[in-house]
Amino acid sequence: MKDKSSLLRLLFKNSKAKLGFSILSFFIFISLFAPFLVGSPTDYVGVPLQPPNFEFWFGTNGQGQDVLAQTVYGGRKTLFIAFITGIFVVMTGAIFGGISGYFQGYIDDFISLLINVFLLLPGLPLMVVLAAFLPLGSMAIIFVLVFTGWSWHARVLRSQVLSLSKQDFVMASKVSGESHFRIITIEILPRMLSLLTSSFIGATIYAIGAQVGLEFLGLGDISQISWGINLYWATNDLALLTGSWWTFVPTGLAIALVSLSLTLINFSIDEISNPKLVSERYLYEKLGKKYNRNSITPVMTNK
Repeated sequence: MKDKSSLLRLLFKNSKAKLGFSILSFFIFISLFAPFLVGSPTDYVGVPLQPPNFEFWFGTNGQGQDVLAQTVYGGRKTLFIAFITGIFVVMTGAIFGGISGYFQGYIDDFISLLINVFLLLPGLPLMVVLAAFLPLGSMAIIFVLVFTGWSWHARVLRSQVLSLSKQDFVMASKVSGESHFRIITIEILPRMLSLLTSSFIGATIYAIGAQVGLEFLGLGDISQISWGINLYWATNDLALLTGSWWTFVPTGLAIALVSLSLTLINFSIDEISNPKLVSERYLYEKLGKKYNRNSITPVMTNK
């Protein structure tokens, strides 16, 4: 995109992006400042399975611990693992996909075969097996999620690099004697910024769901507080059978809202990075009129 500052400005004017960033910022804020907002999530503060009341807004769990504190603190580990996993998944995918798409030939054949092998492996069973045998902890979960999640992103990024590597600006860079590393990192990857960002968001959403699923099955460190561990203990306390909905609904809503916020941001990036939609939104912005997404051109309507 030629006018990157204008596109960034459009991103922050996009209603989906604004809502997504607002929700995500809220959860990041309360997670970071959890010690100043709620009490300790491990203290036994009340009667077990006490319904929500004025003292404990989200009630207590089966051990008499504050569900609100556990929900707020749980976001710290869950979001940390999710964002770190998203970064490493995209980095791994960009390395393998970039090398494969740029050099092509035998290198492309070998890496494409490797990517296809990982794509054919059953993801969930592989995650369960790896998590069961590796030591408990955040690093083990990150490794499992990156190991099982990089291949799809590598395939998508390879296709884009393969297309860009045939462009004139890449050919000119090769003729001028620039190194392969500089061509990939300076000439090609910056032109894939929207795709890399979307891949990161998609990988983060995947990491949240997969992490919570593994911990729900008891394959995480149950001595730590996270959204997945909250659901694990709710199941062990027979929350469904006892009707103790407050032990798992807040955590479930938090997971759903964070995933929704990331999805909204991803949708807004896709809208803005689409050249056809960008040109229409520029015209809409110039005219100061409301934009109708169902039509090909901006519609002149009253504010």
